Amino acid sequence: MTQPTPRTSRKRMTGQERRHQLLDVGRRLFAERGFEGTSIEEIAAQAGVSKPVVYEHFGGKEGLYAVVVDREVERLTTVTMMLFEGPHSKPRFEAAAVSLLRYIEENADGFRILVRDSSAGANGGTYGTLLADIAGQVDNIMADFLKSRGRDPKLAPMYSQMMVGMVAFTGQWWLDARKPKLEQVAANLIDLAWNGLANLDAQA
Repeated sequence: MTQPTPRTSRKRMTGQERRHQLLDVGRRLFAERGFEGTSIEEIAAQAGVSKPVVYEHFGGKEGLYAVVVDREVERLTTVTMMLFEGPHSKPRFEAAAVSLLRYIEENADGFRILVRDSSAGANGGTYGTLLADIAGQVDNIMADFLKSRGRDPKLAPMYSQMMVGMVAFTGQWWLDARKPKLEQVAANLIDLAWNGLANLDAQA
């Protein structure tokens, strides 16, 4: 006698697993369509849940978006902190630039969200604020360098903005271009910055 085939039931997600799933779905949709272009209905549909489930975990679209942005801010901050560890040499800065470009490559959705106006529903920590914070941490390094070249160290904030802006906008461009290889982009980026700084003339 043939035994009936046992029915298989889908494993029910835990609350934490469901939260992570909603964050992943929201991250992808926000990256593709932006905050305004993404609806709570679409997030729920793609996660295979009802709208109340999304509200239960995040209180709404704004809450979900805020958590997505905060997570990306934390990831980018962790990467950028590596820029200031170790000796301040050309190979070290080149390796740091590679790390930053690799973050962009591996977290393309998150980076696109940060580059957009991420003020909607976020608790601060937007992309512009992050870049300003990074530039502020470069100030002391840049001040010492300018002083060694006979330049006014008070100009360090301006040079820091120039350096960080160059890296940030190159990263945005490369995210779409994806060529040449990121190691080559990093090498040329640091070569331009390093040679430009090394050849600064002393000011009277």
